[in-house]
Amino acid sequence: MAYVRTVKTASGARAVQIVHSSRRGSRDIEHVGSAHDDAELERLRAVARQRMLAGQGELGLGLDAGGAGGPLPIRSSRMGHLWDAMAHVYGVLGFDTAAGGDEVFRCLVLARIIEATSKLDALRVLDEAGIEPPSYATVKRHLPAYAKDSWRERLSAACAAQADLGPASLVLYDVSTLYFETDTADGFREPGFSKERRLEPQITLGLLTDATGFPLMVNAFEGNIAETTTMLPVIESFRAAHPLKDVTVVADAGMISAANQKAIEAAGLSFILGMRIPDVPYVVAEWRRQHPDTDIPDGHIFTQPWPAGHTDNRRDQVMYYQYKADRARRTLRGIDEQVAKAEKAVKGEVAVKRNRFVQLSGATKTVNRTLEAKARALAGIKGYVTNLDDPTPEFVIGAYHRLFQIEKSFRMSKHDLQSRPIYHHKKESIEAHLTIVFAALAVSRWLEDHTGWSIKKFVQTARRYRTIEIQAGEHTITAADPIPDDLHRVLDAIHRNESAH
Repeated sequence: MAYVRTVKTASGARAVQIVHSSRRGSRDIEHVGSAHDDAELERLRAVARQRMLAGQGELGLGLDAGGAGGPLPIRSSRMGHLWDAMAHVYGVLGFDTAAGGDEVFRCLVLARIIEATSKLDALRVLDEAGIEPPSYATVKRHLPAYAKDSWRERLSAACAAQADLGPASLVLYDVSTLYFETDTADGFREPGFSKERRLEPQITLGLLTDATGFPLMVNAFEGNIAETTTMLPVIESFRAAHPLKDVTVVADAGMISAANQKAIEAAGLSFILGMRIPDVPYVVAEWRRQHPDTDIPDGHIFTQPWPAGHTDNRRDQVMYYQYKADRARRTLRGIDEQVAKAEKAVKGEVAVKRNRFVQLSGATKTVNRTLEAKARALAGIKGYVTNLDDPTPEFVIGAYHRLFQIEKSFRMSKHDLQSRPIYHHKKESIEAHLTIVFAALAVSRWLEDHTGWSIKKFVQTARRYRTIEIQAGEHTITAADPIPDDLHRVLDAIHRNESAH
């Protein structure tokens, strides 16, 4: 027979042993280990019982799990590394304070990063993460607060504080659309211009970020509103949430109209904007006259000052035109393809489709060679305009090219965080949903910037390593999956940082 016993050692510890005895009185003692506290002792006794009964069959006697030889019951299991890291970033960004300690909001934000799903299904995500979820009734009761402008402005102020914005700071602006699978417009969800070429009702999103793509403000507009009219309301809302005398707004040419540009200056803001170039600029044409039969050098920048007149009510501006050989090559290839199609259309070999080089005059079709010549003359040239004092062309062009960061944030919000509110139909619930996505985007961008991992890789890797609590007699033992070195370095980088930027 065999039994488990505990004896005291000379050092005061308690040793757990398995004693194998025979009828003749002989004994064989197997040392299992030494314990220095009650929890460790209970764990060793459980190991001894399992080792003693190894290889024996188990009768279905209805004994409770955790009895002699049975598996120890797991009291809880949670994605400890993943959840604790995200919760740390949430706190670093100041969202705990901005949200007034609202635990429901924090749960919805972090659950969305783990798995983007409906608010009801988010409770299942929380449960799988080992976090006690609120009731669905509680979630619905809290949502109207998240739709309020004041709630989003507090989050925006927290983001602006972490971004450490000042008068010379760059802020990037862009818009996107989110469509709804419905045929019914309601004044908010309205059909309009869609980059995805959809005809369904949609809403327009205006997103403001810092130069790294870290989100600062998001606003939703009616789906049929012009993109050029969205910028100023978003910037003004941002300035109300975080008072700033001046920032430099960076935006693409599609965001700007002449009236919009004047309004930005009237608001006391500096800007760096992309330009539409309808005709060959004077400085470019003059250079070509002075350098006949010479190609413009790759990367060459033309500078054209544009002083303000007495009645212009604006600051002096500077326009830069940059020529890139690679950009010209791509543009010319597109022109060649379009002209070839236009020539076939003029000959009647193919049907006339949308082609800017086909000129129609009554029933007569011709190739518009004047337009072709102008397009070729503009190939490779990109324009930029700014009202900054004494800017360098390198700074202006470099700032404009940072718009890829805001495009990355839009991609993250649309794909990783599934910002399209397919489960929401009322304006209030849509606004609440976008507030949650905005906060989730801020946490995700912080994680990517400080770890070098994509948010998808971080979540998929960290969620596999769980922390569990095991009941051993009257004691609870905490255990965890060992984590690999690369994840350990990432988690260490997260917890070392106490500021966002």
